[in-house]
Amino acid sequence: MSRAAVFKVAVALAGLFGAVAAAREPGLEDTPPAEARTIPYLGLVPACDDESVLWKLQREFEGRESGYWGSGLAIVNFTEARELGYRSKGASYIPRRYCRATATLNDGRERAVNYEIAEALGFIGIDFGLTWCVTGLDRNHAFSPDCKAAGP
Repeated sequence: MSRAAVFKVAVALAGLFGAVAAAREPGLEDTPPAEARTIPYLGLVPACDDESVLWKLQREFEGRESGYWGSGLAIVNFTEARELGYRSKGASYIPRRYCRATATLNDGRERAVNYEIAEALGFIGIDFGLTWCVTGLDRNHAFSPDCKAAGP
């Protein structure tokens, strides 16, 4: 095969892969929203200051701190719970609400908490799912830097 033929094949393949990548890019008009799926989502995600969300976050934090890190830290109170984004990644993704609050811990310190509430990602898809990160206590750097990866 000549160099010119190899070059033409390479250009054609590059164009094909570019078209496939563009077709998968979020935000295109032909991408159906999550509500149009066979098993649809409803777009119902609890608010950032919902008591059930904050209680679940408080309980999960205390469980992780005592069971895994052995620190005995616990969240005593939440203030300034606010929304950072809703469905920030597009309508075709699972509905999520991104939030930030200030948590007062039992050591007297206040820390920022970033958390994500996702529809139907809780226990066997019945409840909302919750992913969170307390700034300064992300010991395994799962949401580095400074819990920003837990946001939109």
